[in-house]
Amino acid sequence: MPTFAVANQKGGVGKTTTVVNLGAYLGALGARVLLVDCDAQANTTGFLGVDEAVPSLYEVLVEGVPAVDAVVATGTKGVELLPASADLAGADIELFQTGQPNGVLKEALASLRDQYSYIFLDCPPSLGVVTVNALVAADAVLVPVQCEYLALEGLARLMNTLDRIRSTANPSLQVFGLVMTMYDARTVLSSQVAEEVRRHYPALTFETVIPRNVRLSEAPSFGCSILDYDPYSRGAEAYRALALEVASRAPGLRSSA
Repeated sequence: MPTFAVANQKGGVGKTTTVVNLGAYLGALGARVLLVDCDAQANTTGFLGVDEAVPSLYEVLVEGVPAVDAVVATGTKGVELLPASADLAGADIELFQTGQPNGVLKEALASLRDQYSYIFLDCPPSLGVVTVNALVAADAVLVPVQCEYLALEGLARLMNTLDRIRSTANPSLQVFGLVMTMYDARTVLSSQVAEEVRRHYPALTFETVIPRNVRLSEAPSFGCSILDYDPYSRGAEAYRALALEVASRAPGLRSSA
């Protein structure tokens, strides 16, 4: 089943919000979903109201704990979590010292792939060893793109990074799609950025646009997805539409363009 790295080297673009809410709506559609928190900030873990757990992804990557032993239930239908902890901050150095650091996550997740309809890897906003592990383990990359001035520059850097990963460690890695996030219909800038992204990447950009929405920002403080917090908000409607788009595209895993 598809494994997606949700990645962007720019921070604050909505990666975690997209991972949690997309996972929730796919779970509501009947899918079994695994979220893997690959960030030492443990935002996905905290978002879902899960306390820092042991074992976590750190123990899986560094100590060889079986991934299945670290997976925990969440309060969201169909969604399970492989949590992160602050210890993950040291994983880059410890994995690098092994001499073969980049395929550890792929190997760890191999036994879980057939158990889930979708696996989403929430990547940190950097290109460290853990992020590279996520890109090596993934079938495809889902890229949240914030509707702001520097979005295209950051997107170009990410595409170059993915080209390097394909040429060295994961030749089959695809770009599954670009998701425009934090769209503010009141500003000309948001419209211009969305138009530019669609002009540069017409085949990859999702039709669904995620709006800037207060209810989306509030949901993490209640430890739940927008589906459970306010399913009638504009943000909820957007993520529901995105889940339907992802479900319709995923079986064929469209190739990069």
